Formats: sequence, C-alpha cells, structure tokens
Amino acid sequence: MNNKGTVRQYLDGFNASDHERILACLTDDVEWELPGAFHLVGKAAFDGEIENDAFEGSPVITVTRLVEENDVVVAEGKVQTRKKGGDVLNLAFCDVFLMEHGLIRKLTSYLMEVK
Repeated sequence: MNNKGTVRQYLDGFNASDHERILACLTDDVEWELPGAFHLVGKAAFDGEIENDAFEGSPVITVTRLVEENDVVVAEGKVQTRKKGGDVLNLAFCDVFLMEHGLIRKLTSYLMEVK
C-alpha cells in the first residue's frame, strides 16, 4: 500500500473506531503529538488514546485535502465528535504523518475548535 493509502486506512479506522485497522497502519515505535496537549510513544499508548474517555461514539472525519511529498503525508479536514453528555464538538484539523516503509512513524495533529 502506498503512503496515502495507509493514511486513508488509518482515518477510515478512526471513523469506525476500529483499533486493529488503525494499529495496523503504525510502526511499533510510533509517536503521536498534539502540541500543547500530549506526546505519546508506542502502539500501546496510541491505542489507549483512540477512544478518549471524554468522548462517546465514533468521530466523523472528513478529509478535504491529502498531499504527499517524499515520506510525508498531510491530511486536512474536519472532525465532528460527541462529548460525554451529548455536546457536539466540531474541529478543523491538519495532521502531518511521517511515513516509514509505508507505515505511520510519527503523527503531529493540529486541532482547532470551529464554533
């Protein structure tokens, strides 16, 4: 699978809350950083954040742009998710994926709430 294909599988996995599909897209030593919020290392830590306790159900991720250069893929789009208690949260996102042998080695996620 090519790098963009891996990122599409990863995002589809989040839309379905499919841990196995998401984890299959990652290197064992994957890093996930949300600047100012967290920095995780390894599949186990990543797996623990796939379904955050503050939210319920699966998010709806819509990609509006997916670009690739060398081993970097950038995905831009919107996320709609539901907080525990029912409030809907709308976000704009830009994810930067550093790829290694067709798998995600590092992910930096930039999120912003859209009112």
